[in-house]
Amino acid sequence: MSVVQPMSNTTANWHWKNKNIGPWARQWFQRELVAITITGDGDESVQVTGVTDVDGDVELGQRKSKLITIYDVKIELEWSGKASDGTEASGKLVIPEVSHEVTLDGLSEYTYNWTLTTKKSKPVDSLYQLARQRLPVALEAKFAEFPAAIIETHGKDLTVSSEPSRTGTPVQATDATSATSTATAATPAPKSVARSPPPKKTTVNTSTVEVEATFMAAADDLFSLFTDERRIPIWTRAPAKSDPTPGSEYSLFGGGVKGKYVSLDAPKQIVQTWSLQSSDWPSGHEATFTTTLIQSSESTTVKFTLKGVPLGREDEIKRNIEGYYVHGLKSIGLGSEL
Repeated sequence: MSVVQPMSNTTANWHWKNKNIGPWARQWFQRELVAITITGDGDESVQVTGVTDVDGDVELGQRKSKLITIYDVKIELEWSGKASDGTEASGKLVIPEVSHEVTLDGLSEYTYNWTLTTKKSKPVDSLYQLARQRLPVALEAKFAEFPAAIIETHGKDLTVSSEPSRTGTPVQATDATSATSTATAATPAPKSVARSPPPKKTTVNTSTVEVEATFMAAADDLFSLFTDERRIPIWTRAPAKSDPTPGSEYSLFGGGVKGKYVSLDAPKQIVQTWSLQSSDWPSGHEATFTTTLIQSSESTTVKFTLKGVPLGREDEIKRNIEGYYVHGLKSIGLGSEL
C-alpha cells in the first residue's frame, strides 16, 4: 500500500499531515473483535477468542481540511465454538486485507483463510460451518466501524479550525498600548464597545447523491429498522437516538449524523434533514435525506436520495451511504444488491 508522505506544512489546512496510529489500531482490533459472538439455530455458539496479530500500516491523513483514513492490515485471530451437546471446536482465521479500499471503496471482497485445529467429527464440522457462514458478517460489521473510530479518536489531533469561536460573549475592541498603561487603565470604560460583526452566512453549492439497493425484507420491517431507536443499532453497530415524529431530532452512528424528521409515511417514505458531524462539513448546512421503500413480492427496493451534498464530495458521500447504510443492513443478513 502506498502512503502519501507529509508535504511542507506552510499552511496547515492545505498540505498533507499524517498521524501514525498503528499501536492504537492493534488495541482497537484486539478489544473490539473479541467481543464478537454468534449463535446457530439451536444452542450452538461461536466466538472470537483472541486477536493474535495485526500487521500493516494505519494512518490518519489531512489535506485541505479533509480527514482521510489510510490503512491496510492483515489480521490473524483465533475462534472457538461449543455445540449443544457440549462438543467444542477451535481454529484460526487470517484476513489478509482489511483496508480503506475494501471497507469503504468496495474495490474488492474480504478474503478469509480458515484453519480447523480440532479433530473432525460431525458436531465439530457443524461448528466449523457455523463459524464460516456467520463470523464474516459480524466481522465486516466491526470493520465498517473502524474508519469512524479512527476519526472520532484522532481527528482532533489533525484538525485546525479556521472558524472564529461562537461561544461566550463577543470580543471587545482593545487598545494594546492602553492595556499596559496605568493611567489609561484608570480611565472609565466607554459606554459603547465595538463588537465583531456577525459571521456572514456561507453559500454552499450543492448536488444530489442517489443510492439504490434491494433487500430481502418487508418494507414495514425496514421502515422500523430505519426509525426505531431500539432497532437502529442492530445495523449501525453504534448508539442512536430517534423519535420518529415530524420535527423531532435523531442521531445515528454514535452522533456522526444528526438531523430532524421532516415527514414519515410508513412504510413507504422517510424524509429527514441530514448533517454530517465533521470538521469539513459546512457549518450549519443541512441536506435533505429521503428514503423511499418500494416493496415487491419477494423483496424491497430502497432508494436513498441525499439532496444538498456540497460539490466535490459526491463520491465520498455516496461511498459512505453504500458502506454505512447498505452494508450495515447487509451485515445483519438481509442481503442486498447495489
